[in-house]
Amino acid sequence: MNSDKDIHSEIKKNITQTNSINQVRYGCAIGALYSASSIPGVMPIVNCGPGCADKQYMGLAFYNGFQGGGYSGGAVSPSSNAGENEVVFGGENRLRELIKSSLKIMEADLFVVLTGCIGEIVGDDVGAVVGEFQKKGAPIVYADTGGFKGNNFIGHELVTKAIIDQYVGEYDGEKEERLVNVWSLLPYQNTFWRGDLTEIKRVLEGAGLKVNILFGPESKGVSEWKDIPKAQFNLVLSPWLGLDTAKHLERKYGQPFLHIPTIPIGAKETSQFLHKVVDFAGIDKEKSEEFIRNEEKDYYYYLEHFADFYAEYWWGLPAKYAVVGDSAYNIALNKFLVNQLGLIPAKQIITENPPEQYRKDIASEYRNLAEDVSTEVDFVEDGYIINQLLKQTDFGHKPPIIFGTTWERDTAKELKGAIIEVGFPTSYEVVLSRSYVGYRGALNLLEKIYTTAISASA
Repeated sequence: MNSDKDIHSEIKKNITQTNSINQVRYGCAIGALYSASSIPGVMPIVNCGPGCADKQYMGLAFYNGFQGGGYSGGAVSPSSNAGENEVVFGGENRLRELIKSSLKIMEADLFVVLTGCIGEIVGDDVGAVVGEFQKKGAPIVYADTGGFKGNNFIGHELVTKAIIDQYVGEYDGEKEERLVNVWSLLPYQNTFWRGDLTEIKRVLEGAGLKVNILFGPESKGVSEWKDIPKAQFNLVLSPWLGLDTAKHLERKYGQPFLHIPTIPIGAKETSQFLHKVVDFAGIDKEKSEEFIRNEEKDYYYYLEHFADFYAEYWWGLPAKYAVVGDSAYNIALNKFLVNQLGLIPAKQIITENPPEQYRKDIASEYRNLAEDVSTEVDFVEDGYIINQLLKQTDFGHKPPIIFGTTWERDTAKELKGAIIEVGFPTSYEVVLSRSYVGYRGALNLLEKIYTTAISASA
């Protein structure tokens, strides 16, 4: 029988090498305009072609849980709509007028200018144009986010560092004990980021910490960003996203950081997560231990009652699964599914193209899912390859359950399995405040998994 590597290589051989990606699973760097708009009170301004911002909206914010553009995203974000004239003669004058008009008309605490491919290719000096307004005291920063810089994960950290360097600025004051800056899920790219960040903040505060969550409805906006240098430490809660920012803050403000690659789902992972953070913070453990006891009591109350269903229906439930999506959710789901539900990993595919220097550490997480469970992971961006790999996977005699995206729906049907959309694009879910992480989010996830499973078998 051929190995997964042999199958993977054979599939790639059969694809015409066009240097294109089928069924894209992320935005380009300027998609980080949604990192900016996810901060309350921040208005992105995009210096790009007329279709760039619209495509980011439709991909990241609309056909991905129908999250919506909100106060400053979608059709609201000012755009230079660069065209032929700007390609030939440059777009600095047009950008200058756009910024002037935006400052006059749009209400915001901070404006973030993001550049697209056209401006960067023709050599627009966006920094100089923005600098004119910064000298006049306008709350405005810029980030070079041309599409060739990478995807919206890369653009995200370009934006965060731009705000830190150009707006937050220097700080040599005291650090505030127990205050932590959280760098975790990518807003809008992660379909459930609002609910997830809310739950992450809730459990950290429950354990006795004060939290700068920085993005989403629980953030205080730019005032919270101004408090970044005051934090005792930074928490990077993801396999790799946020590490570059945390290292930058370590150099800039002398802040240490704690890196926890696995976003916690369920009582076991969440309690372990809180123990690690509390130990690192060096704070009194009495409050955190009481909080953990109460949360576990509630969690296992519901799990005890769920056990009746699980025991009765075990024969008709899926035993093997695949996860297709961003590394943050991919690792988190695997650890929950193996350790809490006893399911068997069959295929794991990471899709956001993590930088090469992080891939070895990411892969090592899959070799230690549990004491006696390990698996391998593929790093694949192309949808055709992903779906062929799924079709070639041995899921045993039971229909599989696939945690993936809209792009895997047809394959799930072909395999007579169930699909749960957990990543970009999620076009068959309407998502408002749902969370799948922490104590409470795990209960939502259990409901989703097994409602889907028994519905698929009906």
